[in-house]
Amino acid sequence: MKDEGSVPRRPVERRQNVVRSLTLALAGLAATFWWFQPHRVEINAGSETPVHPVSGFTWGQITPSESLEYHDCFDGFQCARLLVPMDYHRSDGKGRQFALAITRLPAKVPVTDPRYGGPILVNPGGPGGSGVTQVRVSGHNLQAIADAESEPRLGSEWDDGGDKYFDIIGFDPRAVGNTTPGFSCFPDTFSLHNWRLQTQADGMLGSSPDSLMRNWQRVTALTDSCSDRILAAEEGEDALGEHVNTPPVARDMLEIVERHAEWREQRGLAAQRILDSQHGYDEEQAIVARTRWNRGRETLLYWGRSYGTVIGATFASLYPDRVARAVLDGVVDSNLYYHNDGQGDGKSNVLDADAIFRRFAYYCDSIGPDACPFYQPGGPAAIEAAYWALEARLLADSLPVHASATRGPEVITWTDLKIIVRIAMYQPLRVFPLLARILGELAVGNGSSLAEFKQQRHGVPSCLSDECRRMGPWSSACLVPELSEDFSTQAILCTDAAHLGQIDRQGFLHHWHNLTRDSKIVGDYWSHTRLDCVGWKAKAKWSFEGPPIGETAHPLLFVSNTLDPVTPLTSARRMSEGFPGSVVLEQDSEGHTTLAAPSLCIAKAIRTYFQTGELPDPDTLCVADLKPLLGAPTHSADTMSVEDRKLFDILLDEVHKSSFFV
Repeated sequence: MKDEGSVPRRPVERRQNVVRSLTLALAGLAATFWWFQPHRVEINAGSETPVHPVSGFTWGQITPSESLEYHDCFDGFQCARLLVPMDYHRSDGKGRQFALAITRLPAKVPVTDPRYGGPILVNPGGPGGSGVTQVRVSGHNLQAIADAESEPRLGSEWDDGGDKYFDIIGFDPRAVGNTTPGFSCFPDTFSLHNWRLQTQADGMLGSSPDSLMRNWQRVTALTDSCSDRILAAEEGEDALGEHVNTPPVARDMLEIVERHAEWREQRGLAAQRILDSQHGYDEEQAIVARTRWNRGRETLLYWGRSYGTVIGATFASLYPDRVARAVLDGVVDSNLYYHNDGQGDGKSNVLDADAIFRRFAYYCDSIGPDACPFYQPGGPAAIEAAYWALEARLLADSLPVHASATRGPEVITWTDLKIIVRIAMYQPLRVFPLLARILGELAVGNGSSLAEFKQQRHGVPSCLSDECRRMGPWSSACLVPELSEDFSTQAILCTDAAHLGQIDRQGFLHHWHNLTRDSKIVGDYWSHTRLDCVGWKAKAKWSFEGPPIGETAHPLLFVSNTLDPVTPLTSARRMSEGFPGSVVLEQDSEGHTTLAAPSLCIAKAIRTYFQTGELPDPDTLCVADLKPLLGAPTHSADTMSVEDRKLFDILLDEVHKSSFFV
């Protein structure tokens, strides 16, 4: 059995200038960060990938419908708002509805083409991640990985050749983003911004002797008022907070698949009529046959990451006969997610996090002092010891930082250090270079780079609009869709896993200590996941009783890194045991989900799976084509084929964009 500890399988020669330009570029892309939220957006890639490009489109331009009606939106995308029941088990037909925000990147061939492979639904994680944003940011990359290697030839519509080309569809789940109705824990953007600043000032668990008291009180105030807001409803109406958890989302995906098939059939009928009018009646009605809506029998193509694997596993458990393909990347143990926090039984989410930090020390030592600013003589152990000494120093005494030409004065705290370290554990390839620079500066009393990082996290407070001032707090003019995103994580997780909030302060203290025992690096941070549910009042009307198992119509493909800070490889293996025929594909890399590093091996396996359904051999190990700080361990661009180089560039671009989805 291989060692999954602190160092890679094979020793690496000391290198001081390997791919330095690449690592510096990756560090530059890691410049802007937000305050911590579990599983959520961490890095804003700035103007490189605008999330809201100016296109003149607003969601209000689309009237919600119980069928899928796609409208052109943004640049090259199509959008729809699909009405689904808030409560699928309500039989009187009078319940409230959600209008799901859906964005589609159309396939490279028409839906009437024999090469059309269908829609792949995607979810970036969270809970609370926006599928709409994922498609807009990464849709072209996801499509390029799943599609056939060659571009579809024009004029070859009737020669499928086995190649398939897919739509990529993202949707904002219930209580997320542009799906309505939404909710907010704050009456306007300004009060939300104030809360965030106060949260930063108080610091995370472990930042001071009274950190538990402060965080407990803040969570109590937030969950008490926020869960009241999400449970508010008129008499006889459905309460939003009872229907935002994962099982209804899985049912929503089934509805999207069925309604897309209905839409596909309509396109097929129209295309067949045109063909018949031009070339005479086709006795076989071939277009109609291949676009027919198989009512109640349509199957799902899915690609989910992190919490998105919980959605996928839940769907596969509830509707095993409706799974055509499902790639689950960065696998959460869904049984632990729903029913058990997993501490004290060897199943902690964070068991591998410290091993990733040890890899940082190993890689820093490997490239030497010229390339790693935090290098220490004496090997990896000396680098680790220097870090722990630095952390202890900041815990005892914060570091004041003088103002610069572009920012005001700052005070660097232990919490600030723990945040950047935790983000580096999620995205080592991108953030290890930045972490090395920050640690090197802090070691000599210079906090300027971390101060820049911290001030960018503050964000810019939104000024209240004149309409908001006129209509007042909690009005539609003051509550923009983005207000729900910070707290949709809390609403979904705490409603899915009711046991998380069922703990008193002493019990939580024990839980926190267990996590810090499992991981000194991220245990304090990860403890907030449970703390944020204390006092949550909303209870799900439709709960997942589990366990997450099922004999699916087609086997699932689980994909995980050798070392993942919060979704360890062991979780993927446990989940695979419940789904006969499924395979765990391992990527030999560090970080959260395979987005953490490019791997041609992984991408080609996923492409083959979507194209043909073929799974990789069990126990397949794929190398990562780039290693943090080291560069390329196996091959260079010079040895790649043209097609491999094209795919590698797509994967590298996806790593750059991965900051939106962790």
